Amino acid sequence: METPEAQLAAFAARYDPIIAERGLAAIERLRQRMPGAHRLVYDNYNALAVGFAYGDRAKDAFVSIAFYPRWVTLFFLYGAGLDDPECVLKGQGARVRHVVLDDVEDLERPEILALLDQVLARHGVASGTDGPLIIKSISPKQRARRPGGA
Repeated sequence: METPEAQLAAFAARYDPIIAERGLAAIERLRQRMPGAHRLVYDNYNALAVGFAYGDRAKDAFVSIAFYPRWVTLFFLYGAGLDDPECVLKGQGARVRHVVLDDVEDLERPEILALLDQVLARHGVASGTDGPLIIKSISPKQRARRPGGA
């Protein structure tokens, strides 16, 4: 049986190599920043999403990385309540806000680091050992993972 890490790599490999590399690098950066977080993988109809959570349930997640055919997005699942003086967060929903990552280095921008600091202060996770990587769901039907339906 495949390990969760091998499964995640296989899910990501269905995307354009640039998107796959950016998404996996973003997941690794967040894992380093919050090593105790559970990483919850959802290979959904529209996107591959990896939530970072303080437990093993979807409702425990506080940020996520989502792969789409043309971009990678960092979602703040309680972003509407964050202090965002630089106005980097996009979205109008009641809870969720997001930032499209043009490069994995965007995760080092001071305004994004400040948002992540706020999230960790509110939803802190244990540091130290790595939290588990858990494959939560794989949708049997999925949209094309590369632009143009490839």
